[in-house]
Amino acid sequence: MRIALPLLVALLAGCSPTQPKAEKAASAAARQDNLLPLEIRTKGGSHRFAVETAVTPQQQEKGLMFRKSLDADGGMLFPMTPPRTASFWMKDTLIPLDMLFIRTDGTIAFIAPNAAPYSRVPVSAGVPVTAVLELRGGRAAELGISEGDSVSWGSCVDPAIKSPGELDFCPSRAR
Repeated sequence: MRIALPLLVALLAGCSPTQPKAEKAASAAARQDNLLPLEIRTKGGSHRFAVETAVTPQQQEKGLMFRKSLDADGGMLFPMTPPRTASFWMKDTLIPLDMLFIRTDGTIAFIAPNAAPYSRVPVSAGVPVTAVLELRGGRAAELGISEGDSVSWGSCVDPAIKSPGELDFCPSRAR
């Protein structure tokens, strides 16, 4: 019986659905290496973020699911090529998020504040967008970000970075 118990514990640990710590750390480090600078210009000034990008269909499907936290100046950008009417939900998302739907001219068409975790209710701007930006829930209100504010990302924000050209978005700076 003394041998069976440790063996059972070892078998159960091997079948655990959680990611090993080393794998989690490597995954987090990879995300940090692939951050894209993004800037939102409001009436009160501008604010910079370092965001992950979800470019492939698989990345867009997963998004920020299963994340337990999100940095104050972090987020995830979902580029839409070609622009389209996008619809998002919060299934398997553990934290509240602000969803910012960005028009082709770089202005924010719609903000869905504090989208509720696990919700299967679709969220959409109802108009074609060039991207959707997800931020930590409540962050848009904290920074005074509102519909009509302008967004840009990639080397348009920081010319020193070497982002893939398809990830640069440089609308006019009019405001």
